[in-house]
Amino acid sequence: MSDVIIEDPRMADLVAPDARLEKLWTGATWSEGPVWWEDGGVTWSDIPNNRMLRWHPEEGGTVFREPSRHTNGHTRDREGRLVSCEHSGRAVSRTEADGTVVTLVDRYQGKRLNSPNDVVVKSDGTIWFTDPPYGILSDYEGVKADSEIGACYVYRLDPETGELTVVADDFDRPNGLAFSVDESLLYISDTGRSEAPNGPPHIRVFEVEDGRRLRNGRIFAEVSPGASDGFRLDVHGHIFTSAHDGIQVFTPDGERLGRILVPEIVANCTFGGPEKNRLFITASTSLYAIDVLTSGLPGR
Repeated sequence: MSDVIIEDPRMADLVAPDARLEKLWTGATWSEGPVWWEDGGVTWSDIPNNRMLRWHPEEGGTVFREPSRHTNGHTRDREGRLVSCEHSGRAVSRTEADGTVVTLVDRYQGKRLNSPNDVVVKSDGTIWFTDPPYGILSDYEGVKADSEIGACYVYRLDPETGELTVVADDFDRPNGLAFSVDESLLYISDTGRSEAPNGPPHIRVFEVEDGRRLRNGRIFAEVSPGASDGFRLDVHGHIFTSAHDGIQVFTPDGERLGRILVPEIVANCTFGGPEKNRLFITASTSLYAIDVLTSGLPGR
């Protein structure tokens, strides 16, 4: 059976029909938040085991950081520094060039954040992140606690001034997020279905106004089976999103073109390789990769 399902002929321009999925490493409990480094390595989270892992083609899989404060999603800022969402830290942190981990934000209006989940850095250096309660619902992916904020927001952080603002307040469980190629749009997934059968399983898209605010939100696409957790865009604006059956690929207009089948439930993905044309996939216990015919956005 092929690893690639073509539902629209345009899918074959993005992923070769005979492309093969490769398992690079296994041994995690729940893999999330992959980020690629120029040295060819990938770092990702094994949330329940409170550690970050690293895979490199010459070294295989190793432990990158333990304990990790139950990190989830990661990205890199425009200076190449690692920016991470911490469940048990209930914070967004940054790893400096010397390895020092600094907390960028852990409170909104004096109240502790829930458990920051996924993060993206805009070209102006501002940090946008989602804050559902998954890390405080139990001790499995963090530390069980009550929500001090009492809601699940999407935030914009200016790391220079420390200003934290709510940019979206009407999500059930905001999760993955990514900017469009020109940053005029922000895509945000809602994984409310993970806790309620009738919860939202969709990705919404918003217009970005003045680089600071969101407006005119609408449903971009519904993802099934499961829901969209984390996702990335290629240079043409296609969305490669996680789903329970693998990676699903959508056009900028929200049409599904096809799927990359993965034998485990997928949480997230990222583009890597010298040409950003290798898709790294975190799925349950494992890290996978597949070569594609497109390229991920630089610096994302």
